[in-house]
Amino acid sequence: MEIKSAEFVMSNSDVAKCPKNLVPEYAFIGRSNVGKSSLINMLTSRKSLAKTSGRPGKTQLINHFLINKNWYLVDLPGYGYARVSKSSKKTFQKFITDYFTQREQLVSAFVLVDIRHKPQPIDLEFMAWMGENGIPFSIIFTKADKLKPQAILNHVADYSAIMLETWVDMPNYFITSSSKSIGKEDVLNYIHELNENMME
Repeated sequence: MEIKSAEFVMSNSDVAKCPKNLVPEYAFIGRSNVGKSSLINMLTSRKSLAKTSGRPGKTQLINHFLINKNWYLVDLPGYGYARVSKSSKKTFQKFITDYFTQREQLVSAFVLVDIRHKPQPIDLEFMAWMGENGIPFSIIFTKADKLKPQAILNHVADYSAIMLETWVDMPNYFITSSSKSIGKEDVLNYIHELNENMME
C-alpha cells in the first residue's frame, strides 16, 4: 500500500469524542520509549506527523490521523514508564481501556515491543489483557537495526516460548526498524489486506 495522504484529525482524552464516522481504525500502542512516533512517521513517510521526543511519555492523548482518506491511524499514549503523576497515569489507563473496549471502529491494534530486550512483564501483561478482552492485535518488534539477524531470531523465539505457555498460537508479528524502513511494506500491506477483507 502506498500512503498518498496523511493528515492529523484530532486529539482528545474522551473516547466518546473520537470521530463518529465508521472508518476503520488501527491503533498503535507500546511502552513510552519503544519508538512509536518514529515508527508512525516511517510508515507514513512523514518526518513529523507524530511528534517524537527524547522524553518518554510525550503522547498523552488519543491522536487520530486520516490515511489515504479511508482509514485512521490512531496513536495512543504509551503504557508503563512516563514522567507524569500517578493521577495522570490513571487517566491514561482509563481512556486507553475505554478506547479498546468501546471503539467499534477498531479493526486491529499493533503492540510495539523493543526487540533489543528480553520479554518484559509489562508487555506480556498488556497483551494478555488484550487477549482476555478479545481485542485483535499484532506485535511490532521495533529497533531491529540495533541487533544482528541471529539475535533478532533469538529474541523472537524467547517471546514465542513465553507466550505459548498461555497462548494457543503466537500472535501475528512484524520486525521493523524506523531508521532503516525495515518492515514498512509488511505492516502497510497487512493493513491493506484487512481493509480489503472488510469490503468483501
